[in-house]
Amino acid sequence: MTYLTTPNKTVRGRDGSQFNYREVGTGDKLPLILLNHLSATLDNWDPRLIDSLSQHRKVIVFDNRGVGLSNGNVPTTIEDMAADVMHFLELLGLKQIDLLGLSMGGFIAQTFTLKYPSVVRNLILVGTGPQGDVDIAKVGRITNIDLLRATFTRQDVKEYLFFTRTAQGKAAGKAFMARLKQRTMINDKPIKLTAYRRQLKAINHYAHSKATMLSQINQPTLIVNGDHDRMVPVVGSYQMHEQIKNSQLKIYPDAGHMSLFQYTDDFVTTLERFLNQ
Repeated sequence: MTYLTTPNKTVRGRDGSQFNYREVGTGDKLPLILLNHLSATLDNWDPRLIDSLSQHRKVIVFDNRGVGLSNGNVPTTIEDMAADVMHFLELLGLKQIDLLGLSMGGFIAQTFTLKYPSVVRNLILVGTGPQGDVDIAKVGRITNIDLLRATFTRQDVKEYLFFTRTAQGKAAGKAFMARLKQRTMINDKPIKLTAYRRQLKAINHYAHSKATMLSQINQPTLIVNGDHDRMVPVVGSYQMHEQIKNSQLKIYPDAGHMSLFQYTDDFVTTLERFLNQ
């Protein structure tokens, strides 16, 4: 079973909550939970990345509350999103995990780890930044500008937002989009505009909130970013590395917001080495 063919699954709570998810891979290692980026559903994960990660462990991706085929309303704070992650894990009966947060998912992953430290064994933060970085609030404006650019050039906005505009970056962006288009079955439901706006509200609140005590994160942490991340300032990756004492930092050259989709082979090798140390 590959990520392109694995079925959607649903877990339901007694409170009426319903979470849509997919899982790929097997093994006796702790499952790796992936938290997605702004506006993304399950169909936005690179199938090549998921298939590579799932060679050694079970990988679980899911739509948080109000996203895709998960019901309810998107929370307007990152703290509430983290609480929903915990609810999802409880419904699956998972008591300890390795946790990867991508972009907005990284905001949630940091908050989750601080709130539920016993649940997270290893933490991976990709293309993300610390709470209290006001420049993170510019993500909505950057997205809107690139939507216009993409419309005029008839390209997908992800190519502008996620990758550099060098020859290498453009090629990586087109290759990534081609991999996403390979999916022909078991699709997720695109995010609604109201849900997207609520996510932006949560990000704005996160960016203008008091900085969290990242020094309280004791878990082994891998921090990854591209050196030309336009959406979340790369300086935040250095700040997190400085504050989280038990952390490693990996910055990819000529890479933007989604370096893990550009340098997939190296990222998977780096992640496996980190998780197995």
